[in-house]
Amino acid sequence: MDNPTSREHIVTKSSSDHPDGIVFPPLIFLSALVIACVLQWLLPLGFIAGIRDAWRLSADAFMTIAGLSIMASGRRTLVRHGTNVSPLQPTTALATDGIYRWTRNPLYVGGTMLMIGIALVFGLDWLLLLTAPSFSVLHFGVVRQEERYLDQKFGNTYRRYRDSAPRYVWPI
Repeated sequence: MDNPTSREHIVTKSSSDHPDGIVFPPLIFLSALVIACVLQWLLPLGFIAGIRDAWRLSADAFMTIAGLSIMASGRRTLVRHGTNVSPLQPTTALATDGIYRWTRNPLYVGGTMLMIGIALVFGLDWLLLLTAPSFSVLHFGVVRQEERYLDQKFGNTYRRYRDSAPRYVWPI
């Protein structure tokens, strides 16, 4: 068992005590939404609008409610553990219970699901198409940086957790 006074568990007040992601994660989702709206206006595709309303709205309701629920659960768990929700702030504790047993990144999984829900409800084909590139930017520019930060900060405790919970959802 790790010694709680070991170097890897010391919480510092340094301004560099946070992951160095390339961008604040919500800006990735917001940028995709803005770009999708502009592209939809300039070059509408009409694929989503062609889906029967009952199917589209059912899928939208599921994705939106699931996405918001997953995000809210992740946020509540972080707050309960007394750590910062924002990746611009230091992580002071690992959250490994609740939704974090099922995914190490519930805020990003939920945000992606919400983005798909928004695409479906508003018929934004471009937002659906921009989901994969947005998720790639999130993965390589934010999540990988956060993982390095947590590994350096919490060492074996984080590694054990990383090995027990999927990064996003099983089997991805």
